[in-house]
Amino acid sequence: MTEDLAAQVRALLDDDLSRGALKRLARDLDADPGLRDAVLAEATRRGNPLPEDASSWPGKRILRRARARDVEAMERLNPIARDEDFTCAHCGADVPAHGRTARDHCPHCLRSLHVDVVPGDRAAGCGGVLDPVRVEPAGGDGWRIHYRCRTCGTERRNRAILDGDPPDDWKQIVALTAAVG
Repeated sequence: MTEDLAAQVRALLDDDLSRGALKRLARDLDADPGLRDAVLAEATRRGNPLPEDASSWPGKRILRRARARDVEAMERLNPIARDEDFTCAHCGADVPAHGRTARDHCPHCLRSLHVDVVPGDRAAGCGGVLDPVRVEPAGGDGWRIHYRCRTCGTERRNRAILDGDPPDDWKQIVALTAAVG
């Protein structure tokens, strides 16, 4: 491998490439064995060695490993819709599923539980009660409730459900709006 090719590979792996550029580069890796070998060598030099069977991997997988983004690529970022009945941990009310969107807070006391990292994933280890701390307009079509966890202090937000059965308590939403304003 020439030093020029090695420098180009280092620059490609260090650049903040667009998604389209990364896809093109992955296709180039699939088509050009010399480029593939150069990326594999650079990954090893950076401390991200690929296993013996990596030569059969698709280019996009090699790129993720070479750029040390393979673990990051496995993290879930999109919400999981979970619309389930539950009993409120704060006030004890039985809360029915909304039927159209995932209800994750009690319509009576507006409390929720800190159980998700990404909505619906149930991956948070905390489990503390999320207290509503303020409410703000949500882009002209409703209200957004901001929460703070009693246990760890994490802050979250969620849209108020005003068309549910039962709807969120309007008096509490107004009180939270007035408390901030």
